[in-house]
Amino acid sequence: MSTPLPTDEPLICSAKGCHAPATWELRWNNPRLHDPDRRKTWLACPAHRETLGDFLDARGFLRAVVPLAGSPTLEA
Repeated sequence: MSTPLPTDEPLICSAKGCHAPATWELRWNNPRLHDPDRRKTWLACPAHRETLGDFLDARGFLRAVVPLAGSPTLEA
């Protein structure tokens, strides 16, 4: 079981070794393991948005990329 983060702590990018604040949500699922409506989320900073998205998309898992709630609006 994981410990929830305090609400005042910034959410961090999911890329290995990255400690940058996340500004994007990459919503995905593995259709062999998850129900079609289920979404898992990886968080991404601007530097890792494309590489994390490419990794998920190459496997057919990526469903949506959206700005993280509370982050500045970013241009694609």
